[in-house]
Amino acid sequence: MTASKILAAVAVALLAATGAHAETYDGVHTVHSTVSRAEVESQAVAAARAGDAYSEGATAGAQPFSSTADRSAVRAEAVAKAHDPLQSLDRRAFYRDEVPQAYKKPSVSFTRQAGL
Repeated sequence: MTASKILAAVAVALLAATGAHAETYDGVHTVHSTVSRAEVESQAVAAARAGDAYSEGATAGAQPFSSTADRSAVRAEAVAKAHDPLQSLDRRAFYRDEVPQAYKKPSVSFTRQAGL
């Protein structure tokens, strides 16, 4: 006997030993509700207005935030990043994931001056 015939015989033997059970179809079940449509609608409106009951800050309202950073220091850092020509370089865009040395020099300028 070949291996496929042996496997088929074992599978049939297992099915016979365990017994194959099929599910039955009972049709579409009817819903027997004890609540009227108006009551369901009022419950839905109340639930929608209550907010997310499962979130941690749902009942806390707006949370106050106080920053310890100096406004001028944050602005100076943002301006420096905005003017940095190398800040948008992604090493994955280059061969072997390495930024070439020419781009790493601090004097690199990606803008050209018009020759007048």
